[in-house]
Amino acid sequence: MYFRDVIGQQEVKRRLIETAQREAIPHAQLFCEQGGAGAYPLAFAYARYLNCTDRSDTDACGHCPSCVKYDVFAHPDLHFIFPIAAKKEKKKEVCDDYLPEWRSFLKGHLYFGLDNWVEAMDAGNTQPLIYSKESDEIVRKLGLKIYEAAYRILLVWLPEKMHDTCANKLLKMIEEPPANTVILMVSEAPDMILGTIQSRAQRMNVRPIAEEDLAKAMIDRYSLTADDAAWIAHLANGNWLKAVEGISLSEEKTFFLDQFKGMMRNSWSRNVKGMKTMADLLAGIGTERQKNFLSYCQQLVRENFMSHFQLPELNYMNRDEATFAQKFAPYINERNVLELVEELSRAELHIERNVSARMVFFDLSLRITVLLKR
Repeated sequence: MYFRDVIGQQEVKRRLIETAQREAIPHAQLFCEQGGAGAYPLAFAYARYLNCTDRSDTDACGHCPSCVKYDVFAHPDLHFIFPIAAKKEKKKEVCDDYLPEWRSFLKGHLYFGLDNWVEAMDAGNTQPLIYSKESDEIVRKLGLKIYEAAYRILLVWLPEKMHDTCANKLLKMIEEPPANTVILMVSEAPDMILGTIQSRAQRMNVRPIAEEDLAKAMIDRYSLTADDAAWIAHLANGNWLKAVEGISLSEEKTFFLDQFKGMMRNSWSRNVKGMKTMADLLAGIGTERQKNFLSYCQQLVRENFMSHFQLPELNYMNRDEATFAQKFAPYINERNVLELVEELSRAELHIERNVSARMVFFDLSLRITVLLKR
């Protein structure tokens, strides 16, 4: 991951490079994004740039000893913290226990989300977290002697997933950082991070990727036509992961759309047997996929409501979703749209709190039955 690999974000790159060149480097920085904008590759490229011994005005060199080690994510002064699924039977309880899988994952993913990592580490129904045991690891890693780099780097992905004990330990390290230590945090939900950590870290907001930059990357990397690239870039709304999905509708999104159609049809026709069958199916797909499905449903309800305004620039449905919306959108109106989204959001919260998924989805279908008739 180099600055040159990051799509767009020229202003952020310029600011990061300037801090390194002026040696005005905040010891704690919080990179914030909505997802798919490139915050993690930016943070990693910045860490590489800080320790590169032959850097240019625009990027790390790629050939010095530091860069060679960064290429394989194995620099002795680079430490990773990330959510994991603790498995005591396999003695995997802290991040370092997953380090080989994490390095392999990073080699194959420049842009990624939590669902990609969940699949890679085979988390099953376990919700990935940064557990309390990691607090001792943070102290240990930041207490190590710097071997060869100018800066010791602690790169924390999704600090909002930290256990309170771990978050408080990180806060103490931010308040009293060891010499030549830089803590880089990458978050998709910064409001969920301990307030005192937010206030003591310099925030870097990574905005969604500009449509023209997304379209250009689509053309360069996937040889799309200019028209197709522009259409996909618009639907992606600044998210590279969504843009890649848009090239060919992903299996996951196809599955989600099929289940959304089935849920709405069962609710409209009051097909209780169908509701139970679907609840059983969705109960077996794993917690993270259940949450992703409910989030997708909320988005699709909003898009169907927005389609009434006949403003294409406000619409972000793909062709398959838009085809379904031609018949479904009339049932989403100002009398039910807010309550539909609230019910879906409430179901997502219940799933996160480990309420029985079968009960959640069956109850949700019954509630939707009432709302669709308005």
